[in-house]
Amino acid sequence: MSWTRVFVLSFLTTLLILTFSSVVENAAVRDDSKPADSKSAARHVFMPESDASNFFKRRSRRSVRYAEMQAEQRVRMAASERRREYNEEQRNEYENYVEEERDEINERSRETNEQLREYHYDGLYPRFYWFH
Repeated sequence: MSWTRVFVLSFLTTLLILTFSSVVENAAVRDDSKPADSKSAARHVFMPESDASNFFKRRSRRSVRYAEMQAEQRVRMAASERRREYNEEQRNEYENYVEEERDEINERSRETNEQLREYHYDGLYPRFYWFH
């Protein structure tokens, strides 16, 4: 029973606060029933010629920054291209090294196997009979 009273009381309090806060917001809105002065409105919209030319001069300086940014990007791209070519060259050299090592190891093992066959050959069977 007491929980329902607390709930209803808090609900009513919240509703009252929300009601007054919306009234206060609506009361805060300014009512401009009289028309605004057209000269002051034009003064806010338009700017003097010197200010406009300064604005466009600043815009042209921004385009120089954009060109500098593009130049920096080209330098970064060229550096990454050189890095990629260097890594590719290193990889190719390593692959060639590995291939030569593998060939050398195969040649050594082939020579060793040939020497063992000659050493253990007893003359009873023809050599390399399994290839016929």
